[in-house]
Amino acid sequence: MIYYYFGGKEQLLVVLERAYAEIRRAERSVDVDGLDPAAAVRRIAELTFDHHESHPDFIRLVSIENIHRAEHIARSQAIAELGSPAIDLLERILERGRTEGVFRTDVDAVDVHMMISAFCVFRVANRHTFGTLFERDIADPGLRERYRRMVGDMIVGYLTPAGGVPAADPR
Repeated sequence: MIYYYFGGKEQLLVVLERAYAEIRRAERSVDVDGLDPAAAVRRIAELTFDHHESHPDFIRLVSIENIHRAEHIARSQAIAELGSPAIDLLERILERGRTEGVFRTDVDAVDVHMMISAFCVFRVANRHTFGTLFERDIADPGLRERYRRMVGDMIVGYLTPAGGVPAADPR
């Protein structure tokens, strides 16, 4: 099917590189420096939500690449050089939140990124099966703001220590 849709594995790699470059560009463009840590991390979650919703083909490409155990991405120097602006940005936001005493101290930027991605990817990738099983279209435009707010609420809720006391650092 790769040859049918992309003409071959090399064309698939070019498509993947373009798709990753686009999300990395969006991550680099977000300005959260003037926001408090909770609003900043919420903004990152919203950016991911908006991107994934408006680029369902990105989700499909990533799903295909996962079926192939990331063999194409692993060979891509271009994707490796893109880095992950989201992780760097989340690390800075988390550090600010810890310093201000509003975020837990035992949280890792990669885990937060994974949590955001999990919700946003699920909503796009599993729309049809979820809708069939539970009779709810999770991509319904009428539910969009609810789910967009929900991903931010989940992340901020996870980061905020219970009772306002930072959790112990497990390191």
